[in-house]
Amino acid sequence: QAVLSSERDSMVSNGSAVKIPSKKLNKVVLAYSGGLDTSVIVPWLRENYGCEVVCFTADVGQGVQELEGLEQKAKASGACQLVVKDLKEEFVRDYIFPCLRAGAIYERKYLLGTSMARPVIAKAMVDIAKEVGADAVSHGCTGKGNDQVRFELTFFALNPELTVVAPWREWEIRGREDAIEYALKHHVPVPVTKKSIYSRDRNLWHLSHEGDILEDPANEPNEDMFMMTVNPQEAPDEPEYVKIGIVEGLPVSVNGKELSPSALLAELNELGGKHGIGRIDMVENRLVGMKSRGVYETPGGTILFAAARELESLTLDRETIQTKDALALKYAELVYGGRWFDPLRESIDAFMKEITKTTTGSVTLKLYKGSVAATGRESPYSLYRQDISSFENGEIYNQGDAAGFIRLYGLPIRVRAMLQK
Repeated sequence: QAVLSSERDSMVSNGSAVKIPSKKLNKVVLAYSGGLDTSVIVPWLRENYGCEVVCFTADVGQGVQELEGLEQKAKASGACQLVVKDLKEEFVRDYIFPCLRAGAIYERKYLLGTSMARPVIAKAMVDIAKEVGADAVSHGCTGKGNDQVRFELTFFALNPELTVVAPWREWEIRGREDAIEYALKHHVPVPVTKKSIYSRDRNLWHLSHEGDILEDPANEPNEDMFMMTVNPQEAPDEPEYVKIGIVEGLPVSVNGKELSPSALLAELNELGGKHGIGRIDMVENRLVGMKSRGVYETPGGTILFAAARELESLTLDRETIQTKDALALKYAELVYGGRWFDPLRESIDAFMKEITKTTTGSVTLKLYKGSVAATGRESPYSLYRQDISSFENGEIYNQGDAAGFIRLYGLPIRVRAMLQK
C-alpha cells in the first residue's frame, strides 16, 4: 500500500505530537509551479529526506507566462532536473470531453475545471517517477483543500508503491513569511512576481478565483478580478452566432471548421470571453467537509455544455435523459472527489459513451452579453418528427387515441378521489 509520510512520521503521545525521523528517500518527483511554496519544497525535501528532487511541470493551458524560466528556478532551488510535459491535448481529449459527454456538473454550477486537471497531472507524475527511477512523489497542496485528495488517490490507483510526501501536512512553515524566511536561509531565490490577493488556478478549461474579499459570500467580486471574460455589460451590443459540430457526444468543429480538442476549446474560450460568457459565483461543499466560496470563468466550457444539452434534446428519449442526468450527478461527485481512476467512474463513462453514439449533429447558439441561447439544432438521428408533433392529424398519431390513454394514466387519481368521497 502507498505510504503517507504524515502517517509514518508522527504519533500522539500524552496529547502532543512526537516527531519521528523521516525515512530516507532516493528520488522524489515534485509537482512544481515555480512559485514560493514549491520553490521552498525542493530544499525542504532534500534536507528532511536526503533525496534528489525532480521537478515536474505540466502544461495544461495555464499560459506561457507561467512556464517561463522554470528550469533556472528549479535548479537554483536545488532540483537535479526539471521535466515539462505538454498535456493540453490529453487533458481536453481524455478528461474534459468525457466529463462534457457525461454532463457532469458539481453542485448545479461547477464545471470541474481544477478537478479534471489534477488526475492528468498526477498520472504524468507517476509516469515520470517510473522513467527517472523515483521512489516517491510530492505535491504542494494544503491540508485543507480538495487537491491533496485528487493527487494522492491518483497515485494510489496507478502506483501504490510510491511514497507520498505532503509538506504542508508535515513542516513547521505556516504562511508566506515563514516560507520566505526558509527560502533565504537555504539560499533559494524568492520569486519576485507580485503575489495576487486571490488564490487562482488556471488551465485550458477555466480560471478559478478564491480568497481575499471572496471569503465573505456577501461580497460582490471586484470587476478587475476577471481575466478570461469581459464584463457582460461591456460585451458587444450585437449578438454573435456560433455553430458547434458534435459527433457521438463530442465536439469536433466550430462554424464548420474541424479542430483538435485543445484548439477547439481555445477558440471557444476567446469567443465566449469576448461576450462575457461563463462566469459562475458559488458556495460549494469541499470534499474535506468545509464550505468555500469560489468564482469561476469557463467561457468555452459553458458554450460546449449548452450545445451538448441541446443536441441531446433531439437524440435521446425521455427515460435515457433522466437516467443520464441522474448518473451525471454521481459522475461529477466522483471527479470532484478525486476518483477519476475509480472503476465506478469508468463504468459510468462506458454507459455515457454507449448512449451518446447517436448524439451527432450540430447546434447553433446565439452569444449575447453573458448569455448563451440555442437557435437551431440538427441531427441525422433526430427523434423529433414534425409529422407527429404537428397539430394536424396524421397516420402515426391519432388524437382520438389520447382519450383512452388519459383514462388509464389517470386511473390512480380517479380511484383516490372516489375513496375520498
